[in-house]
Amino acid sequence: MPALKPETRALLLKVGVAVLTNGLLKRGLRNQFLHGIVPVAPDMPAMAGPAFTLRFIPAREDIDTLEALRRPDNVQRRALEVCPPGGVLVIDTGNNARSASAGDLMIGRLKVRGCAGIVTDGGFRDIAGVIKVGLPAYQRRASPPATPIGLHSADLDVPIGCAGVAVYPGDIVVGDNDGVVVLPAGIAEELATEALETATYDEFAEQRIAAGRSIMDIFPPADDVLREYQEWKKSR
Repeated sequence: MPALKPETRALLLKVGVAVLTNGLLKRGLRNQFLHGIVPVAPDMPAMAGPAFTLRFIPAREDIDTLEALRRPDNVQRRALEVCPPGGVLVIDTGNNARSASAGDLMIGRLKVRGCAGIVTDGGFRDIAGVIKVGLPAYQRRASPPATPIGLHSADLDVPIGCAGVAVYPGDIVVGDNDGVVVLPAGIAEELATEALETATYDEFAEQRIAAGRSIMDIFPPADDVLREYQEWKKSR
């Protein structure tokens, strides 16, 4: 998995998911936001890192048991040991929240190993424990039933679909209070730099709107407002 430059990661943590979706739209990418996926708690820290993927399929009663979870070749447990430090474990359940994608002990293992976060289009169990662990964690909704009730872990580190978004291993996954967006790795650095400029303009625009300026001038900005913005930046 290609490493994410520390300076790029720092920018992505700062600029926010909403701003990044604008940059993706400018490049014709309209389906990179994971709709319906939210942080387990509103004060979770922001998240950014390369995707490491886990794919579930529906469970089958003769295969998926609590005893099968003990097997050393269990794909779900192996994911927790091989997701690279700095990576985000992204889980494809086919939008299946009938049973848990992971719980607090599993997510705690990811944190200890230095992973950046976890995302599922299903749900987690032991939510109070997950919040206590403190690793950025995003889900569709809580799902207390044990994993084998509804899910069978099938593949690691392969292209997946998560909440209707294609996620390839190494894509850059960014999360904040708004949700989660997936950036193609090849343009992540460019998007981060551009998004910082956009976020800076948003700070200027917020001040001007609070002072009574019309949205018609400020967003999108007229030429004279852009000149005003450049002067504002110099005086910050």
